[in-house]
Amino acid sequence: MTRFAGAVRPRLARAAEAVRPCLARTRKPKTWQYTVGAATAGLALAAGAVTAAGPWDSTGQRTAERDWAAAQERTGGADHGRHTDTSDTAAKAPLPAPSAASVLTGLGGGTGTVKSAPNGKALAGVLGPLLDVPELGTRSAAVVDVASGKALYGEGASKPLIPASTTKIATGAAALAALGPDHRLTTRTALEPDTKELVLVGGGDPTLTARKEADGWASLRELAAATAEALKKHGLSQVTLSYDTTLYTGPDLHPIGVNDNIARVTALMADEARTDGSTSGPAPRAADPAKDAATKFAAFLADHGIRTTSPGPSKATNRAESLAEVASPPLSTLVERMLTNSDNDIAEALARQTAVASGERADFDGADEAIRAQLRKLGLPVTGAVFKDGSGLNRDDRLTAGLLTALLAKASDPAHPELRSTLTGLPVAGFTGTLSSRYTDGAAGIVRAKTGTLTGVNTLAGTVVDQDGRLLAFAFMASNTPAPGPAQSALDRTATALASCGCS
Repeated sequence: MTRFAGAVRPRLARAAEAVRPCLARTRKPKTWQYTVGAATAGLALAAGAVTAAGPWDSTGQRTAERDWAAAQERTGGADHGRHTDTSDTAAKAPLPAPSAASVLTGLGGGTGTVKSAPNGKALAGVLGPLLDVPELGTRSAAVVDVASGKALYGEGASKPLIPASTTKIATGAAALAALGPDHRLTTRTALEPDTKELVLVGGGDPTLTARKEADGWASLRELAAATAEALKKHGLSQVTLSYDTTLYTGPDLHPIGVNDNIARVTALMADEARTDGSTSGPAPRAADPAKDAATKFAAFLADHGIRTTSPGPSKATNRAESLAEVASPPLSTLVERMLTNSDNDIAEALARQTAVASGERADFDGADEAIRAQLRKLGLPVTGAVFKDGSGLNRDDRLTAGLLTALLAKASDPAHPELRSTLTGLPVAGFTGTLSSRYTDGAAGIVRAKTGTLTGVNTLAGTVVDQDGRLLAFAFMASNTPAPGPAQSALDRTATALASCGCS
C-alpha cells in the first residue's frame, strides 16, 4: 500500500500544481487541462461513492486518493466521508472538491446546481465520428445520464458483443445483490469426532493468503495458529489432515485451459495459487491449488507443534466440530479489488458464490443462471446476455452496451447502496489498476472505467463527469479489432471527448 501511494503521489502533486488555473476555465478546456482536473472531478466521484461503499480498499487505491486529498489545502481535494472521526487528523480533513456537489447529486446526495443532461443529437455529433473508425471494427456504444437514468446516446446498444473483462461489472453487481456488501467468505477447520481427522474446509476465498504479511486479508497462518491451540486443548499433537473443496461443483479448469491468467476454480486456494510471489496480473499457478494450500497449512501447523499426514481430499461431516476460522474482507472490498486489478480469480469466485446464494449449482453453468437471475431482479435488460464465466475470459460471453450502462446507473442509484462498490472499484484513468498507464495526456483522473481486452476485442465501460457537471455512464464495445493498441487509443479518445463535452 505504501509503495502504491508513493508511486501515485508525484503525478497527483503535479496535477495539483495546475489545478487552480484550470478551475478558472469552465468551458471547453484543452486536453492537458483534463489531466490536471484529476484533482477535482476525478476524485469527486470517490467523495460520494466511497462514502457509501465503506472502508478504503486495503490494496491502496482508495487510500492513495485519500492521502493525497488530505495533503491539500482544506479548500480543495475531496470529502471522503470521515466526518465521524473526531481526531486531530480528521479535523484537518479536506472539504469537498468544487465539483463534488454535482457528483453527489448524480449519486443521490448533495444539493448543487447542475445543468441539464447533454443533448443526444449534440452528443452523437461528438462521439459518432470517433467511434466510426476502422480501428474499432464491429462496435456498439451507449451513454446514460446517471441522475435521471435517461439514455442519451446509443449505437447498437442492444446488440450482444463479446464483453471481455467488462463482464466483471456484471459479476460484481450480481454478487453484491445476492450476498450483500458486508458478506465475508470463511475458511475454517473442523475436527471429526473419534478419528483425529482435521479438515481444512474451503469457503471459496481466493484472497486467503499464506504470506507473512496478510495486509487485511484472511491469513492461513493465523488459521493454523488458532487451530493448533484448539487441538492442544483436545490433547492432540498429531492429526490426519484433509481438505474439503465441495462448496463448488463441476469442472475446475476454465474453458481456456491451463493459463497464467487464472488458476483452477476451487473453493480452497492460497494467494490465488500464484507461485511467483505476485499479487496481480498473469502468473504461473499451482497445478492443484487446494492441495497446495493444504500443504502450506500443514507446514504452519508444524510450526506450532502439530504433526500431520500428507493432506488429501475429503468432506467434513455434519458431526465435525469447528475449531477455528478466518474471514475475508467484506464483499464490497473484494469487488473493488476485482475491478481495479481485473482479477480473474476473484471474478470466478464471486460468480460461484452468486450461484450458491441463488440455489444454483456452483459451476460455470450455474453461475450463468444465477448472474442473469440477479440482474433480472434488479430490473436490468438481460436479453442477449450470456455468462459462460464470471471473468470475461470466455469468448462465448455476450453483453450489450445497454446492459453495462444500466448496471452502472443502477449502482449509482440511491435506492441500491449495496451496489456502490461496483463504481468505487473502477480503475481511475492515469492512476490506478488497468488504466494506470492510459490517459497520461488525456482525461486522467476524470474517466473511471473497466477495461476489457481479448484478441480482436476491446471494450471500455465506466463513468465520467462532463463539463456541465453531469455524471454519465458509458459503454464502448468493439469486436474484430485489427490491433489492440490503436483500438484502445480510439476508445480512450472517445471517453476523453465525452468528459470534455459541454453538450447540453
